[in-house]
Amino acid sequence: MKARTILPPHPEPHAPTAFTPPPGATDAHCHIFGPAHRFPFAPEATYTPPDSGIDDFEVLQQRLGLSRAVFVQASCHGTDNAAMVDALVRGKGRYAGVAMIDESFGEADIGALHDAGVRGTRFNFVAHLGGAPELDVFWRLVDRVQPFGWHIVLHFDAKDLPRYAELLDRMPCPYVIDHMARVDAAAGLGQEPFEALLDLMRDERAWVKVSGAERLTAGGTLPYDDVVPYAQALIAAAPDRILWGTDWPHPNVRHMPDDGDLVDTLAAFAPDESTRNLILVTNPETLYDFG
Repeated sequence: MKARTILPPHPEPHAPTAFTPPPGATDAHCHIFGPAHRFPFAPEATYTPPDSGIDDFEVLQQRLGLSRAVFVQASCHGTDNAAMVDALVRGKGRYAGVAMIDESFGEADIGALHDAGVRGTRFNFVAHLGGAPELDVFWRLVDRVQPFGWHIVLHFDAKDLPRYAELLDRMPCPYVIDHMARVDAAAGLGQEPFEALLDLMRDERAWVKVSGAERLTAGGTLPYDDVVPYAQALIAAAPDRILWGTDWPHPNVRHMPDDGDLVDTLAAFAPDESTRNLILVTNPETLYDFG
């Protein structure tokens, strides 16, 4: 078994204090890691997380007052989606998934993932996590999942968005940008990469996750005040295509956040209760076929 290379999640996150999440509230970006004795990490993984399995996650959900989740396959498990699928099955309709696949996945394989609750596939374009996929392969896989009605999740650095404008314009289905495209919170709302992201949100295919405040903040720790204007601008641009998630168990962060603080930060992103309910309940219900 590989030695752990990143920190475990916060051991005792507090319950939210800024608001009470509504029924059906969804953590739309989180991960299942291991346990490694059942679900080994990929040999080519660039990091090795501690076990953070479904049992630990359900304790967190209860603490935070959330009831649904979208499990996003992460690079440490590669294209072996077994840990995520196990969590989906155990959730009995409360959870949905975003898989990672390659060209070895045929129609039957994708169909089995769909039956388990997977509704999208993810591609990483971030340089330090391995960089962009080979684009001919990317398009073949996009075409392969379209008969199942899946969407595409894209992990970008904001500075790279302009070079992928043509790719995004060609997308045949909804696509979701992770973590506000990892925008540089210190560079100001007028920075070209963020303006490119806002411009994307005019497209009805485009969704964005206002997640990752702990990654984006210049200081690395609370408060995340410098991230708030970016999230508010994105919400104002397309409130019905915004998702939110904790990113639990927070791989590769500078400082391990308290997930209760992340829920509370959503109250700053969206002070209006009806907008929060749109982000937490209605929007994920629209994109993910829970149950």
